[in-house]
Amino acid sequence: MGRFERFLSLWVGLAICVGVLLGRLAPGAVTEVARWEFARINLLVAVLIWVMIYPMMLAIEPRCIAAVGRRPKGLLLTLTVNWLIKPFTMAALGVLFFRVLFVDLLPAADATQYLAGLILLGVAPCTAMVFVWSQLTSGDPAYTLVQVTVNDLILVVAFAPLAALLLGVGEVQVPWSTLLVSVVLFVVVPLVAGLSTRARLMARSGAGSGAGAEAVNRLAAALKPWSIAGLLLTVVLLFAFQAETLLAQPQRVALIAAPLLLQSYGIFALAYLAARWLRLPHAIAAPAALIGTSNFFELAVAVAIGLFGLSSGAALATVVGVLIEVPVMLSLVWFCNRTRRWFPAA
Repeated sequence: MGRFERFLSLWVGLAICVGVLLGRLAPGAVTEVARWEFARINLLVAVLIWVMIYPMMLAIEPRCIAAVGRRPKGLLLTLTVNWLIKPFTMAALGVLFFRVLFVDLLPAADATQYLAGLILLGVAPCTAMVFVWSQLTSGDPAYTLVQVTVNDLILVVAFAPLAALLLGVGEVQVPWSTLLVSVVLFVVVPLVAGLSTRARLMARSGAGSGAGAEAVNRLAAALKPWSIAGLLLTVVLLFAFQAETLLAQPQRVALIAAPLLLQSYGIFALAYLAARWLRLPHAIAAPAALIGTSNFFELAVAVAIGLFGLSSGAALATVVGVLIEVPVMLSLVWFCNRTRRWFPAA
């Protein structure tokens, strides 16, 4: 790990400050950039995420994807946490905080809206940024790809009925454009690009010579600083987009963040300890726990707006999920890297 990466938490903290200041001092420019959307996905943020994901896709060997089936424990752990535990613990924590602990601090109508937003976050496991967290923990790229792909397939059929059940509404309209564009943009396109680049480098260097693998590694190493820069610029943009909300309603943001933080660290602890009990290799255990912790906030925000409106408390709650996502996940990446010795090497 280089000196710059060693202080990544500091750079992220500075990026948060820069983002808030940018949103406060240049709201017009930030609003214009925020309008660059397609299917509710900001195009500039999408490019930055793609820059972060691409180096990891270079490391994927096609033959390793098929080998994942011989080690199903990590995949089963991810799916169990994402679909049988996480949505229900998020709903339970939302009820605890907004129906009991915060009952005297908020109007009942607002509390109900915030609870709905938390539920939508709990039912929307992450798709894109998982690759970033996996890369930062030296996760197995092929295994992470399969985890995300299977998770996305389940998301297509399970998101709407599970959200409707926990929200107590008759039907949830899934924004299919957001879901499908996100999967194509953050999984299919970078995967095809990574595999194509890898194949060209291997062919140019001579198959089986070892030079091809070295060329791939050199390119991945050269792109890594761009990946970190993409992460920091993403943080700047996310906090710039939400600076007005953060500064106008800091108390509400803090109240919503409390159960989200407890959920994030609690779900991670459950998944990570289960991975240790299952004796999973660290390269599988860390991504498995991080996938269960992270959220597909684009989908959650889109559904909250569709169900409850742009200025609703539910939409605000999903936005708070955006604000805490990167700092929380980076703290967990740090913890994963510090506890690598807890797990078998392979």
